[in-house]
Amino acid sequence: MCMTRIKTHCIVALLLTTVLAVPAHARFVQPAPCKNSFTQDREIAEGKKAAALVYKEMPVLPDSSPVTQYVQQLGAKLVQFAPGYQWPFSFHVVNQADINAFALPGGPIFVNLGTIQAAETEAQLAGVMAHEISHVVMRHATCNITKQQGQAPWWALGQLAAGVLLPGAGGALAAEGVGAAAGMTFLKMGRDAEKQADLMGADMAYDAGYDPRGMVQFFEIIQGKYGEGGSQFLSDHPNPGNRTEYVNAEIATLPPREHWIMTTPEFQKIHKLVSGMHAYSAKEIASGAWKKHGANAAPGGSQPVDLRPSGGWKTLDSSGFSVQYPGSWQALEKAGAGATIAPANGVVAADTDNSTVIYGVIIDNFQPQQGADLEAATNQLIAGIQKGNPGVKAATEMEDVRVNQLPAKSVEFLNQSTSAGGTERDWLVTIARGDGSLSYLVFVAPQKDFEALRPTFEQILRTFRMNR
Repeated sequence: MCMTRIKTHCIVALLLTTVLAVPAHARFVQPAPCKNSFTQDREIAEGKKAAALVYKEMPVLPDSSPVTQYVQQLGAKLVQFAPGYQWPFSFHVVNQADINAFALPGGPIFVNLGTIQAAETEAQLAGVMAHEISHVVMRHATCNITKQQGQAPWWALGQLAAGVLLPGAGGALAAEGVGAAAGMTFLKMGRDAEKQADLMGADMAYDAGYDPRGMVQFFEIIQGKYGEGGSQFLSDHPNPGNRTEYVNAEIATLPPREHWIMTTPEFQKIHKLVSGMHAYSAKEIASGAWKKHGANAAPGGSQPVDLRPSGGWKTLDSSGFSVQYPGSWQALEKAGAGATIAPANGVVAADTDNSTVIYGVIIDNFQPQQGADLEAATNQLIAGIQKGNPGVKAATEMEDVRVNQLPAKSVEFLNQSTSAGGTERDWLVTIARGDGSLSYLVFVAPQKDFEALRPTFEQILRTFRMNR
């Protein structure tokens, strides 16, 4: 306690303590706006045009994809903390293997599937996305366009979409792929812009509750894997020279926290899903091969499916069931009592229902009409499957089987599947649950490979247990 006669000295001491507690550097302050010939409305309109061409020339996953939905939710969380003008942000996933992400003027942000596959935590992915959001906030793309207006006649016409993305008859987009930002020179950021996006992105990730070191960790992972400039991501996002040091210095100015968000169950589920998906290479995209199958890659690409189970057997203990599966396969639980289990590259689309699994097993529940017995309930399930998939035809009669001493029904189908690249075989097994619903398993493979996988499928079925 300070005595009256030395109150002045106490006040001085308190002031000195307060000063010493303040970090040596101030939190990142957004620089003055650059020279920009675009109004905000025009920037938004031109960005939408460019985004439409990305959809035309690149395999962009649909909004119904759980991968896209996850990225959109993460993006919505981050943009709450974006400073300044409220740009109409939108978030999309390009099914490309190259590790990259890019932001178009006015708010459209595209994240390559390869980036999600490479990220080890949600904090790392959030850092990458916050970096791209920062480029939009500081209008770096249209600042670059303004600087380049004298370099080619299309700039003066304001034809961002037509002039930048598709210059000439062939089009840089079609020739080399937007995923590498080829031809989109306005997305080639300078080192000053990269540093600004790093610092604002770190602050944004911090404000959203994430460990702001995640962004630097991701850059270090990519640099360690590919070397400086060895990946398209590092080429499009050049290291200003001391990225780790200045981001850590920025983090030191932020109030300390005891608990950071490093990762989440949602990220872990999506990471399992994308690890089994085939992403197109830049060469496949440049050739237009993806257009034969849409944004979701089909078998026959550069990522073959290994049909031989290996690595022992794992156990998936879900709320409604438990089951064992090969250690080399991946399992993704669904909400409720469902799951998809597949070998690497066996899931080739962005969903987990029957139409998107090419090799593997789908486990789920079905609620039949009240009072239906096992056979009637199974027929109701089959009718629903055939209604949504008119090409599904029964290949066997319905048979009585037992699954761990419980009565069950078994029937196999053939399905003309564009995803499977021909005829697909589906083996449906249903088991009655005590509450009147069904547990069912659908084992899926192209007809030509089904018999090779049948022993594995049968072993999975033998291990299936219902948790009542």
